Amino acid sequence: MADAPARFKDLCIDARDHQALADWWCAAMGYVRRDSIAPPEEGWTRPREWPVPIVDPAGRGPLFWLNPVPEPKTVKNRVHLDVIGDSAALQAAGATVVRASDARPGHEADEDAGEIGWDVLADPEGNEFCCFPPQD
Repeated sequence: MADAPARFKDLCIDARDHQALADWWCAAMGYVRRDSIAPPEEGWTRPREWPVPIVDPAGRGPLFWLNPVPEPKTVKNRVHLDVIGDSAALQAAGATVVRASDARPGHEADEDAGEIGWDVLADPEGNEFCCFPPQD
């Protein structure tokens, strides 16, 4: 680990319906369930109550774990994802807008004035993430 005492391993997201949220994030990010491409052994099936690992099939993105929890999300996330993507398509897939970008044609967001140039969205269980528009 070189000179640092820790390094990034995985990203974990808690969810009441971790199976459905795993499917949502797979569709949103182009990920797949890890067990579909690398089962631990032939014929093995992950029990539905276990956490669900999802991966970028191209191997570029981090491993996500969707972990089952009994309680709904109740407060703002202290840590969140930043993604580059199509905010409208994510909203059509079930994401909700927490805060819309202040940027619009002919107006760049003025961060000094508290404006933002990205959308803050929430997945179907309320986990916030920021969606930045692709750079041309």
